[in-house]
Amino acid sequence: MYRILCRDGNAKRAELSTVHGVVQTPVFMNVGTVGAMKGAVSTQDLQGIKTQVVLCNTYHLHVRPGDMVVKKLGGLHKFMVWDKPILTDSGGFQVFSLAGLRKIKEEGVYFNSHIDGRKIFMGPEESMQIQSHIASTVAMAFDECPPHPATRKYMQDSVDRTTRWLERCKKEMNRLNQLEDTINPEQMLFGINQGGTFSDIRVEHAKRIAEMDLDGYALGGLAVGESHEEMYDIIEKTVPYLPEDKPVYLMGVGTPENILEAVERGVDFFDCVYPARNGRHGHAYTNHGKMNLLNAKYELDDKPLDDTCGCPVCRTYSRAYIRHLLKAKEMLGLRLMVTHNLYFYNTLMEEIRDAIEKGCFQQYKRNKLEQLKEETK
Repeated sequence: MYRILCRDGNAKRAELSTVHGVVQTPVFMNVGTVGAMKGAVSTQDLQGIKTQVVLCNTYHLHVRPGDMVVKKLGGLHKFMVWDKPILTDSGGFQVFSLAGLRKIKEEGVYFNSHIDGRKIFMGPEESMQIQSHIASTVAMAFDECPPHPATRKYMQDSVDRTTRWLERCKKEMNRLNQLEDTINPEQMLFGINQGGTFSDIRVEHAKRIAEMDLDGYALGGLAVGESHEEMYDIIEKTVPYLPEDKPVYLMGVGTPENILEAVERGVDFFDCVYPARNGRHGHAYTNHGKMNLLNAKYELDDKPLDDTCGCPVCRTYSRAYIRHLLKAKEMLGLRLMVTHNLYFYNTLMEEIRDAIEKGCFQQYKRNKLEQLKEETK
């Protein structure tokens, strides 16, 4: 059940009740694609840095270790030792971005595994079955993520197919949730709005899928090459046509700036690989801008990454030490950087929720954007 607690303009402070606990929104989902955070950050670490939801990927878990392996071991929560909500991406984006040679048909997609080349077929029913075996809290509908740019005709045909696939996903999810051996019979289903940067196609698609009464709705196919301004315009024009009483998820976005702009336009859920990926490359997010710890000026710097941050990394280690670990290619350096960056994102969302509750989100957003432009001393 989704409940809006308060609003500040179009920004919403809400909560989503699930079988694995209540999610306070707006929320950033920490990305653990194969059931783990890249950078050797454990689920115990995640518990200590305010993580509410972990996002894992259907395609990757299907290929390795296999969704039936996960099911036989009691589902993904038990497998990765995580008792809070998990959202699984349907695998659609990976099928279209990783698979290379593929054949899209009405029944689904035929493609080759990026690991061993074996032939795989995935359609709406298969995606729902895999996600049911994994037993995530929220399953995403199987959709086509169209290329950018695409012609209007290609986009319209793709969106129409995605709508038909969504109807099949809902039917199959209902069937799976009634089976006796289903690990999570309370599994939720989020549908995905597509349409690229064609706002009229987006709006019509939003209207069509809103009628299906799903547990939540996502905006897909953004942050794939269009400008930030185009993305914000699409969000602004599309969200009003999605159900008010359901959460809105902006898939694969983004930077702290993207998140602030999207919250202002009514988005609840976010995920992005940036905090973990950038951390592994030596970039730290701070309340005074982003810093590249590989720069020579940090070699003798005994300050924490961010002296305003309360994460376990900033309470313990110096910039100089973490820089040394990164230069020496020690795994601990990656772990500390990813831990800090995830804490930064989770704390950002906490601050956003607090600002909406206090009715001062606009002021908070202005101040935060100014902070993020600063250069870390």
